[in-house]
Formats: sequence, C-alpha cells, structure tokens
Amino acid sequence: MTRMVRVAGLLVAVAGAVAGCSGDDGGESGSATTDTTVEVAATIVLSTEGNNLNAYETDPPFRKQTVIRRAADDPEGRDMNGQVCMLPSGDDGSARLVAGEDTDQPERTAGWGIFELDGDTVGELEARQIGRLVPTYQAEGPENYGCGVLSDGRIVTTDIGNQVTGPPTGQLIVWFPPFDRDEVPYCKLDVALPTPGGIHVVDDVVYLAAARGPGPGIYRYEEPFPTGPDAAGGCGEVDGAGAPLADEVHRELFIPADDHVATPNAVVGAPDGGFYLSSAFTGVLAEYDRSGRFVRTLVAPPPGEQLGAEPYSTGAPIGMGVDPTTGALYWADIAIGIGEQIGPVDGAGTVRRITFDAAGDPERAEVMDDGLDFPDGIGIYQPG
Repeated sequence: MTRMVRVAGLLVAVAGAVAGCSGDDGGESGSATTDTTVEVAATIVLSTEGNNLNAYETDPPFRKQTVIRRAADDPEGRDMNGQVCMLPSGDDGSARLVAGEDTDQPERTAGWGIFELDGDTVGELEARQIGRLVPTYQAEGPENYGCGVLSDGRIVTTDIGNQVTGPPTGQLIVWFPPFDRDEVPYCKLDVALPTPGGIHVVDDVVYLAAARGPGPGIYRYEEPFPTGPDAAGGCGEVDGAGAPLADEVHRELFIPADDHVATPNAVVGAPDGGFYLSSAFTGVLAEYDRSGRFVRTLVAPPPGEQLGAEPYSTGAPIGMGVDPTTGALYWADIAIGIGEQIGPVDGAGTVRRITFDAAGDPERAEVMDDGLDFPDGIGIYQPG
C-alpha cells in the first residue's frame, strides 16, 4: 500500500503486568514553481500485545496482521513485549527492529530481540530473529521495556527493575554493534532508576520516563556515552553483578512528575520539538514543549471517573509512537483496573490514535483495535 504525499515544509502499580521509537518531523520545502508529489510506502504501526507483535495500517478500517505470534500459540513464535524501535537497515537493505523478547522465561533470561522485517504492506510482513540483547539485572523477575537508537547505531534499552516497592533498580544500558548474534557487548549507564519505561532519542540526547519515586519524571542523558564495554570505551567500572558500568554519566531530571503526569511511563517527540508523556495509572496523555513546560492534556478520564474493577473509559496510555509523515499520535491502552491487585484487565486493552486538525488541535482519540490483552508498546515503521 502506498500513499501520495506532497513534499512540503506505569509501570508503577502494574506489577508483573508489562513484559514507541519516535521519528523526526519529516519533509522539506518544495519548489516555489513546481507542484511536486512523491510516492512513499504508507506508515505501519507496530504494537506488542499479549506476547504478540501486531502491525496495523494507518487508514480505517486499520487492517491488522500478527507478524510474530507468541510462543504458546506457535512453536516458532517469540514472546514480544515493550517498546518497538526501528534500527538502521542491514547490509542487504533489509529493515530491522528491536523489541523486548522473553520467550521461555524464566528458564531463559529476558532480553531484547533483534529482527529482520521483510515486506512493506500489512498482511505480507515477515520477521526473522537474528540476534538478542541479554544483560544482568538488579531485580528478580526482570521486565524489559524501553529502546532507542543513537545516530551511529548503538542501541539503548531500559529494564524496569522494582515496580511498586523496594529500592529503584531499573537500568539504562547502551549496546554496541554488530547485533546479529546472541552475545552482544554492553555498558550500563544507570542501575538505580525508579521504574524506567519508554525512551525517546533525538540528536543523541536520551530522554527516559521513570514512573515512581524517588524522583519520577523524564530524565535526560547527554553525551559522551561509552563506545565500548571496557575502560578504553569509557566503561571501566563494574556494578553489583560484575557487569561493565560507565565511568561517568551526564543525567538530569528534565521534566519532574507533576499534577498533569504523575507517573510517567513513556515519552516521545512531538512534531514541533516538544514531547508527549503518558501515564497509565492516571489515564493521562499530555503534551510538553521543548523546554519541558506543560502545554495541554490530550487524554484524561472524565471528571469524577475513578479507577476500579473496570478500566478508565478513555484508556490507560502507556507506549506511544508518532507518524513523522502526518504527526498522528498512536498509543497503546494497557487497560489497568483494580481487582485483587492493580494490573491489566484481560481482553480490555486497545490501540488508539489521535490526529490533529489544521490548527494543530487534537481530534478525539480513535480506537483502532480492541479486545486486546495488555498492549504495552508501539513502534513506527516506514517501509523504504
């Protein structure tokens, strides 16, 4: 499927329940005298749900394909979860992605899978695993989640660590290519994060959402980052598990959690250089400007609606992704509720999108798919 476009200018309180790369604003100004159009493959939205990897068309009726099936349903399947990030193409031009993959856990340690993705149309996509990222963890029952890609191809990931109680043990890790193997060297940048989730990378600055105290909010990490897993690469320390740890880290709390987004789960870039933040526990999706100041709320429960056995009617936003062609915001609704414990409600999850009118105002969120089991991650794939 192709589209003609004009060339123009929660993890807190969801214990054990979770196991959206963002792009730049696209387009260049066209000629003042020539009305030029180009044909590009339509954007495809990827989403992890119930250990599956699903793909959606971005035009109604949002046709769907399950690209990777969970291992319980397919002997050749993989258990997929968390944020989905596109990687630089392989030497043969094939598309590649990284996402959480914890097939056969706990016998096999949780990690992130590297996949080749063939095809440019929903219904014809095929994926093949070619590598895996597996670190040591600071918490029992490790949960992988976030991913991002630096300009030179290095990958950064987050694992959640302790989710509700206990000291902050979430991690931010940088991985060194090549990735077409199961033993990939890495260096840990941070090992004491408070329930980290989604990652957004822009101009080699890493933005990371952390959902609980102490210090919930959006953290910003700046270069230099380690270039190798040893002292020569800026990774001469070791953590408590004996894994390589960065000599230094340049970190600041960029957007502290506030009354608008109290438990940030993910962050993606808005087309104007600002940010979208999600909070599954409070059911909020909000926009901040490039300096980190609150702009507006895009999604929130209706006044007086409380979280109970039934999820919020407006959804519980967690993973997000932005279409760089249209600016549409896609998000996974993990549909949390309160039963014997707080967590996703089976079969209540959705994938939704928000489009914006000519004035930049958000339209009402559309449900692209429903009846889902804990969808938690989003990725944006632009074939070609």
